[in-house]
Amino acid sequence: MKQAAVKKRNAPLPLPKRAPFLHDLPRPNLAAFLSRLRWLKEARPSQVTPKGRWRVWLILAGRGWGKTRTGAEDIAHFALWNAGSRIGVIAPTFADARDVCVEGESGLLRVLPPQCVSNWHRSTGDLVLFNGSRIKLYSADQPDRLRGPQHHRVWCDELCAWPSGAAFDQMWFGLRLGRDPRVIVTTTPRNTKLVRELVARDGSDVRMTRGTTFENAEHLPAKMLDHLKIQYGGSRLGRQELDAEILEDTDGALWVRDAIDAGRVKKPAAVLSRVIVAVDPAMSSGANADETGIIAAGLGEDGIIYILADWSCKRSPEGWARQVVQLYEEYGAQMIVAETNAGGELVERLLRQIMPTIFFKPVRAIRGKFDRAMPVAALYEQERVKHVGGFPKLEDQMVSFTPDNVAKKSPDRVDAMVWAVTELSSPTRGEPRIRRI
Repeated sequence: MKQAAVKKRNAPLPLPKRAPFLHDLPRPNLAAFLSRLRWLKEARPSQVTPKGRWRVWLILAGRGWGKTRTGAEDIAHFALWNAGSRIGVIAPTFADARDVCVEGESGLLRVLPPQCVSNWHRSTGDLVLFNGSRIKLYSADQPDRLRGPQHHRVWCDELCAWPSGAAFDQMWFGLRLGRDPRVIVTTTPRNTKLVRELVARDGSDVRMTRGTTFENAEHLPAKMLDHLKIQYGGSRLGRQELDAEILEDTDGALWVRDAIDAGRVKKPAAVLSRVIVAVDPAMSSGANADETGIIAAGLGEDGIIYILADWSCKRSPEGWARQVVQLYEEYGAQMIVAETNAGGELVERLLRQIMPTIFFKPVRAIRGKFDRAMPVAALYEQERVKHVGGFPKLEDQMVSFTPDNVAKKSPDRVDAMVWAVTELSSPTRGEPRIRRI
């Protein structure tokens, strides 16, 4: 062992006041006790190993949430307090396991007290502790290496980046030491079959913890967080890597996330020649009422239609009407387009009670929602519609917009967006009217 490591290993340990009994503990045990004490003081509640009966602790969290530190602390605690234990650490590659899980800024060598480490063989991936516990590294791209070894506990890091589920399967066959062998999974979520299966078992033998990047803002550079919000906020990548959402596309849907993301911009590329607010009104309120879809969109001089805002809400008729007028004023819109199948002239009357001088155009649906949306989806495919920023709830409805889903639940945000794009793309537009009441 290097001289610097020996010096650190022999450094005095800071003892809590009013705890003289700690002086009687062997030096490695004392170091382990103090290390655990520090972690429990620093950690957020969601980072502490859950109590109760579970087989898998599944941590689905955004980048920078503290997944590596949480996994390392759990493994270190188990190894230090269970002498002679055998623990596996599996990462996408051996280099990932070594460079992140052991030698990284939040890895095992950072959380294990130096007094507790006997040997670290970085070439073979063997970490040996003072009490005989051994931690062994494995690579998910070499699942056959997991044939034979047995473990009391296993840490699976970045499971969604594993090339296949073969290593996960082999891991289970060797997880058979002790009375209660368990698995810790730390990963940024992706929509994989394995993750879906684990999430479906939450509450049975799986205990799931969710978290976003921004929960750990106290320990992350503020400028970096601001950049991530601006650059990726609302995008598919941001929702997955920062907000830790499991994003799904539905077979048969008119839109897919990749196409929406490809057309996302920070601001319109041209001057907007026309801006409208489209409304799909809900004529009732309450817990079971539909949302009122409220979308602002603009037509650029470049011929591109830009989705500008989604202010959809679940409010009383007067409440959503005020929301519509506020959006109309904020964007300096030229017109409000609203579906009047259900409310008739009541929709216009509600809006004019708040702002009598609005330009209003009623539209009536004579085709089904899916049929109305198909030409709009075609415009997206032709890259003639772009989103200015991210609209997570609208986009969730878009990528699940199938005939079956539409029949089950009204996609109010999509309906409003369809009316907006249809109006702005129509070569023959009806004239809005001003009527005094």
